[in-house]
Amino acid sequence: MGPEKAAIEGLGIKYAAVSSGKMRRYFSWQNFLDFFRFLIGIYQAKKVLKKFGPKVVFSKGGFVSLPVTLAAKKLKIPVVLHESDVSPGLANKWAMKTADKICVSFEETKKYIAPNVMRRVVVTGNPVRESILHGDRARGYSFTGLTHKKPVILIIGGSLGAMQLNELVWNSLDKLLNKFQIVHLTGRGNLKKDFSKKGYVQFEYLDKELKDVYAISDLIVSRGGANVLFELAMLGKKVLIIPLSHRASRGDQFDNAEVFVRKMGWGLLAGDIEKDEFIKIIDKAIKEHPHKDVTIKNGAKRIAELILSYK
Repeated sequence: MGPEKAAIEGLGIKYAAVSSGKMRRYFSWQNFLDFFRFLIGIYQAKKVLKKFGPKVVFSKGGFVSLPVTLAAKKLKIPVVLHESDVSPGLANKWAMKTADKICVSFEETKKYIAPNVMRRVVVTGNPVRESILHGDRARGYSFTGLTHKKPVILIIGGSLGAMQLNELVWNSLDKLLNKFQIVHLTGRGNLKKDFSKKGYVQFEYLDKELKDVYAISDLIVSRGGANVLFELAMLGKKVLIIPLSHRASRGDQFDNAEVFVRKMGWGLLAGDIEKDEFIKIIDKAIKEHPHKDVTIKNGAKRIAELILSYK
């Protein structure tokens, strides 16, 4: 059972999987095979939609969503699409051509959208779970085993982790722990085994406990995913963003980072990062103060209203 299936079925929601393949921006023989997987996915999605009988399809993007959105249009089921990042992914660019409503997190996203679909665009902000905004410091200290005596830095590498960031943290620990305590989310399968240092705790990922760890964190070092950046902005946290490079991604994290750095006054560190530079920028970032006069939209309510308008 994959993590998505386990999470969805754990909430008592019906789950169905369809074939999708993968969208590559480079030549690969797998592209040929995935074209047929994609066609199979549309066929499977039509069967699932006919069985479920939804009044509307909500899509968060990614190539896995494309067979479903195309199948929905063939069945004349309205599609509400949401793009989290500043710059839309390739799948969402395609899906936007047929979506009935196009929700975007950033006003800046409009410059990437074709004029002929602009009338369907709504700037909603990104959906943020309300529970994440109500952490408890006492629970955070109890869960991590840390104390009030030193500032806490939370390192987030994303759900799959980021080995470059993990290695940077591990190589810098001795100096960082002189001043700070560290909570390190390494990503699944990336824990450093048989490794223990006072003031340092590591987890693969956190779910319900994350809000409490947010509450005790004086600085958060994060990749540039839109979901986590919106959470941190709404919490008013001090943040140092280390986005995935253009070599490792389509550049979406860097685009997100630039917007939040400008609006929130956060720190940004990119490129080939050395240990001494990392430590120096953390010392600087923890002394900065995020902009307090910025309104960050929680898009959850507005997106829900748009979805329910098709009932």
